[in-house]
Amino acid sequence: MVDWKNSVVLVTGGTGSFGKKFIKLMLEEVHPAKIIVFSRDELKQHEMQAAGYNHPSLRYFIGDVRDYSRLRRAFNGVDIVVHAAALKQVPACEYNPMEAIKTNILGSSNVIDAALDTGVTRVIALSTDKAVNPVNLYGATKLAAEKLFVQSNSYAGGRSTRFACVRYGNVVGSRGSVVPVFLKQRENGAITITDERMTRFWISLEQGVRFVIRCTEQMLGGEVFVPKIPSMKVVDLAHAIAPEAKINTIGIRPGEKLHEVLISDDESRSTIEMDDMYVVQPAEALWFGRDWQTRGTPLADEFRYASNTNTEWLSIPQIREIIRPIEEGYRQGTLE
Repeated sequence: MVDWKNSVVLVTGGTGSFGKKFIKLMLEEVHPAKIIVFSRDELKQHEMQAAGYNHPSLRYFIGDVRDYSRLRRAFNGVDIVVHAAALKQVPACEYNPMEAIKTNILGSSNVIDAALDTGVTRVIALSTDKAVNPVNLYGATKLAAEKLFVQSNSYAGGRSTRFACVRYGNVVGSRGSVVPVFLKQRENGAITITDERMTRFWISLEQGVRFVIRCTEQMLGGEVFVPKIPSMKVVDLAHAIAPEAKINTIGIRPGEKLHEVLISDDESRSTIEMDDMYVVQPAEALWFGRDWQTRGTPLADEFRYASNTNTEWLSIPQIREIIRPIEEGYRQGTLE
């Protein structure tokens, strides 16, 4: 377990949707000794402080994960790193491929090197369902980042540094989510979707944050943690947000999947099922995370955790309940 109250925690991308929610929960419930917000945008850091994120335990560092020397300076004295910084907009990554690689892959490599060099104890990185069998550059960069974090446990040697990942689906209402887009389109009486068959995994921002905290506490090193979360049909989301609006189908976009996958059938051979999550163990038996096989149930061969074959689904009334606070934030202009 983690002794949070005596730990120094750093969040890369700390001014993003995840970072702000993570820091809010840390301050309200966990109370670590110090929390460091590491991000490259001084305006967003100023806005966070103006919005009340000015607790005495908070520190703000300007820096980019592309800059190893700045990361190393920021990581001095840090016990736990949550790596949330990324370029994640699929079209932007497609149009700026080298920028996505520099941030998502080379930036992850810098985080790993700086953690090893400064003695950080635990590093947990955020990944996405788009990293499984990727069809776009964003997914490919997150797959590469996952591999870096898992494989880098071999570099720890006698050090105490451990690396793990969490991988989950679309975050409801986060920056880049389709929900604010649909809310805006609703005002014009028509919503566009790419394909009526499309399904997605869904998780709330708070659920994602709490899952990361829990996995940070339980990680041994080398795991990819996957929560059990519901699926929803994108067309049901459109009906939930704007039941009276016309729905226009415009065709699937480049780099987009009909359905997402959180665990591939190849990964299932090394995956353990727990009550409310799956743990993809590292392939190398000598690594730390293999002990999970004594805690849960191995998956059947060729098991595949996909959004269209999921056993848990959100109904339109359930979706309406979930998006209610997001709608309120949209109306008030406070949506993250």
